[in-house]
Amino acid sequence: MFKKLVSFTLLSAVLSTFAIADEAGVKKAVEAAYPRFKVESVTKTPYAGLYEVFMGGQIIYTDEKMSFLIAEGRLVDPKTKKDLTGERLEELTKIDFSALPLDQAIKVVKGNGSRKLVVFSDVDCPYCKRLERNEMTNITDVTVYTFLYPIVQLHPDAANKSKLIWCAKDRAKAWDDWIMRDQLPKSTGACEVPLESVGELARKIGVTSTPTLIFSDGKRMLGAQPYKEIERAMVAAKK
Repeated sequence: MFKKLVSFTLLSAVLSTFAIADEAGVKKAVEAAYPRFKVESVTKTPYAGLYEVFMGGQIIYTDEKMSFLIAEGRLVDPKTKKDLTGERLEELTKIDFSALPLDQAIKVVKGNGSRKLVVFSDVDCPYCKRLERNEMTNITDVTVYTFLYPIVQLHPDAANKSKLIWCAKDRAKAWDDWIMRDQLPKSTGACEVPLESVGELARKIGVTSTPTLIFSDGKRMLGAQPYKEIERAMVAAKK
């Protein structure tokens, strides 16, 4: 990722001898300096001539001459104390919820199921179990779509367990039995399992860890966050 490339906050190096007057020029200069990374967008901010550059899943800042880069820093409004970088990242990484292939996820309806939530989960991820056992049990009136996303580098047996759960006669029950009670179904795992397509989807939309929650407004939340934060995000998503 880009943060591995730029491991310090301020990189001071004059990379251009001519003035770059607009977003297109900044984009061209950044891509020339870092050809391995695609610049998704460049936007001029109202702060001290800074340009916001979205690339590699994060925001960096530079000036029109690209005489420096600020990476892994946060732009904060001193009056409102708002984390402007965080707010912009939320917008830039929003997902088109309606385009998600929900037929490739395990569907669980709680209460009237009126709200919608997507979760990318690894069956052997301890934080995923913490999310389900400690937080999701406090939330109702939601339809949860769980994409089984085994991260095999961390959990070598997760793919096999995912196949057993997906191929069970009742996937929702099989998922609940495993995530809540550590009980795997007695299925053979011999059915068409969408693990590869889910993996491709995760890479496409930038899901790199589990659990990752995606709300109906396309915003995401990482980790086993407190249920009150999840509830607050679901309420905001319906506005």
